[in-house]
Amino acid sequence: MKPLPTRPDVRLAEVVASLCLATDLATGHPLEHGLRRALLAVWLGQELRLGDEQLRDAYYVALLGSVGCTIETAALAAFCRDEIAVGEQLVLVDTTRPIRAAAFLLGKVGEGEPPLRRAGKILSAAVRGPTESQIICRDVALRVGDMLDLGPSIGEALGQCHEQWDGRFPGGPRRLKGEEISLAARLFIVAHDAEVFHRVGGVRATVAVIRQRAGRRYDPRVAARFCEVAEQLLARLQEEIPWEAMLAAEPAPVRTLSPQGFDDMAQTVANFVDLRSAYTLGHSPGVASLAEAAARGLGLSGPEATAVRQAGLLHDIGRAGVPVAVWDKAGPLTAAEWERMKRHPALSELVLARSGALGHLGTLAGLHHERLDGSGYRGVPASFLSVAARVLAAADAYQAKLEPRPHRAALEPEAAAREIRRRAAEGQLDGEAVAAVLATAGHRPQPKTTERIAGLSAREVEVLRLAMRGLSNRQIAEILVVSPRTVGHHLQHIYDKIGVSTRLGATLFALERGLLQ
Repeated sequence: MKPLPTRPDVRLAEVVASLCLATDLATGHPLEHGLRRALLAVWLGQELRLGDEQLRDAYYVALLGSVGCTIETAALAAFCRDEIAVGEQLVLVDTTRPIRAAAFLLGKVGEGEPPLRRAGKILSAAVRGPTESQIICRDVALRVGDMLDLGPSIGEALGQCHEQWDGRFPGGPRRLKGEEISLAARLFIVAHDAEVFHRVGGVRATVAVIRQRAGRRYDPRVAARFCEVAEQLLARLQEEIPWEAMLAAEPAPVRTLSPQGFDDMAQTVANFVDLRSAYTLGHSPGVASLAEAAARGLGLSGPEATAVRQAGLLHDIGRAGVPVAVWDKAGPLTAAEWERMKRHPALSELVLARSGALGHLGTLAGLHHERLDGSGYRGVPASFLSVAARVLAAADAYQAKLEPRPHRAALEPEAAAREIRRRAAEGQLDGEAVAAVLATAGHRPQPKTTERIAGLSAREVEVLRLAMRGLSNRQIAEILVVSPRTVGHHLQHIYDKIGVSTRLGATLFALERGLLQ
């Protein structure tokens, strides 16, 4: 297997922008909405002839202004089956018309549920009111700003991105109005809406909305200048590659992160994503710690083990793109819910892939639910799974068993160890990776009862014995209570390990070693 590449210097903007992409997933926006919003905010700030410090604030506030909405929309899961879909539709609702906005939200509460249960949810949502959601969004945004150490002016503005220029009901959580609202927050509000309405309606529709809401939702001076240069800015937005343009727009001096600084940032992102469900609090840091120690125990180099830890911290960032109701559902998932849930590793990879410094972590993170027998979420075969990927998968499986889930209580450590040992015996998880993870977690190694021949697992030997007796894949599957496809994956792995390509060659190998007895 090729070693993991060493981590180049990571720019602060790359981490913040990756978090911005995850926010897009959670709020129902197309990927890169937040990047385009940031470009509009900075360009509009330049049109207003703002100074370097003001442009710096506008840049980071525009990237992170919706970060609290990731948790705010998660809170909607108590009332709506798909808070991401609701968020996607909500951006087109005119919040300067409170009755219309309230009617939209109440129409989504309890949608599709029995009348009595829906009535109860509508009552609860009405008591809760829109301000409570805004307060959640504000508090989370403020906390993220503090954790990312972006400075007091940016932190203050992040807490004001729900305010409204005229301060009228429903207003924002702090009831600020006019120039009490930070200029960076005012730029964010205009840029956010302009990106959305340009995407769905074009330049003319965007200008019409901004003009109509100027003086109510928007700073009239900012809105007026935007309308004057809208055609130019929106045409430029169409021409630029968002990620590259976003990095090029980063205010000088470019801020890079030390290894410890990057770890702190990754920890912040991990905690932020895990916070979306009460069942995953602390999950990512737990996986990262186990995976790093296990990787070192298996002899991976220092940089490789570090990459495993960092990928462990970021491996579940794609969870932001799956409704909380799916993660928190106690009963069986529907086929559609299951397919959506299985996408989250691929979304983790997608979010991190744009960054040259983080892409290799995304590749590894995207494999954390893969299995040696090809039964993982993405069906990646064992030959494509590095030692690092196998360790991460084992660490994630073990850590998840220690945590409660909607359908079960948390397992005791010994029960969790037995479960992943069983998976290793069945050829799903790598036995050496599992042993290293369990040793890291303080479990004593199990005594070896038989020597592994050519690296074959106990399940692979079982499949080989049945196959050599002339049974078809379907017959073997019926005996082992697995799918024929899984049997096929087992056989291919067996052939790869023992260096043959036919059943005849495998039969000779088995006879020579007495495996058919």
